[in-house]
Amino acid sequence: MTIPVVSRRSFQLGAAAVALSILATGCGAAGGSGDNGQVTLRFTWWGNEYLNGQTNKVIAAFEASHPNIKIKTEPGEWSSYWDKLATKTAANDAPDVIQMDQKYIAEYGGRGALLDLSKQSGIDTSKLDKEALASGQYSGAQYGLSTGQNAYVIMANTKVFEAAGVPLPDDKTWTWKDFTDTAAKISAAGDGKNYGAAYGSNEADLIIWLRQHGENLYSGDGKLDFQTATAASFWERLKEQRDSKASPPANVATEDAGASLEQSLFGTNRVGMAWWWTNQLGSLEATTGSSIKMLRAPSVDGASAKNGMYYKPTMFWSASSRSKHPKEAAEFINYLTNSPEAGTILMTDRGVPTNSDIVAAITPSLKPADTTVVNFLKDIAPDIKDAPPVPPVGAGSVQNVIKRYTDEVLYDRLTPQAAAEAFTKEVQGMLDSARK
Repeated sequence: MTIPVVSRRSFQLGAAAVALSILATGCGAAGGSGDNGQVTLRFTWWGNEYLNGQTNKVIAAFEASHPNIKIKTEPGEWSSYWDKLATKTAANDAPDVIQMDQKYIAEYGGRGALLDLSKQSGIDTSKLDKEALASGQYSGAQYGLSTGQNAYVIMANTKVFEAAGVPLPDDKTWTWKDFTDTAAKISAAGDGKNYGAAYGSNEADLIIWLRQHGENLYSGDGKLDFQTATAASFWERLKEQRDSKASPPANVATEDAGASLEQSLFGTNRVGMAWWWTNQLGSLEATTGSSIKMLRAPSVDGASAKNGMYYKPTMFWSASSRSKHPKEAAEFINYLTNSPEAGTILMTDRGVPTNSDIVAAITPSLKPADTTVVNFLKDIAPDIKDAPPVPPVGAGSVQNVIKRYTDEVLYDRLTPQAAAEAFTKEVQGMLDSARK
């Protein structure tokens, strides 16, 4: 199954920074139990109409097999989800079970708001991918279990490539120069109406670039782990995309960033390449009406083993540290993670499951796009070495900062070097403030 078309903002992992100061006491008292011994758990997640229906279906299946546990649903939308969760957490009113993003695992877990799932006997992690398991850990605690894995890739719209008469590149050997040259050819053929490539200013874009240069955005102990010069070269590359006309002018890019997927350049078949997460393939094909080819990230020297790609947890299942029913909350999370019944309902919409048995069980029922994603993630496995460290406390809104400085560079208000210096100073200040 595939998430149907929604606004692009709900796709992008970078909106709505949490008002972290209110998390200082961060814990939530959650659901209760009736006189008959039945337990009620509150469960919150973000999604769209389709995802909400799918989630309600898996809840109904869980309740049918666990008659002593009822789930009170609290669905939300990404744009307001984190503000609401922060407010509820600060008011000791957090839901028992929480859909969590990696950006906030440390923010919530590090401030004592999440349950250490490794201490819950009802959760089985023996079949889970070890890297995926580690992605939900912070300071020795397991604050979340990955709902599934993704990779950040370049989606190539074959309809745009064909219209421009430009062949698809060999993604196992292409360099950044190849990427820019290919995009510039598409733009030239588009005569100001179509463009070769969208800009990549997601946090994952910067992470991949830094990893290609032997660096990371953060170190394992929560510090900045890159050279300012390397960050400057990231913005130099984006500026080159603009100057070579491989990508749209700054004002067009800004307008496009605020458009829904249906109205975006990529969604309307006006851009050849753009960065997306693998689980978005089906929705992109449905929107464009085109066959979309997933491509590995380009690298500096054309070696795919050095392209910096990694598996990222799509999201996590977490629980409130102040839940009155940690045992039942863990039981529900275990069901979502390890139950074949749940797997056949959730499929790959929250990423390819990290439980290999679940993947095997659902594979015969996958739609073509989802099968393509599963196979692609297997194909790139030899070149995937490790995952980036979990973002530290204070890093929840860094993606917004990256996008802001990208605008500053594209509008020529800052040089790439000045942007890198200002970015480094600002993010360091965010991390320092969070430690106080």
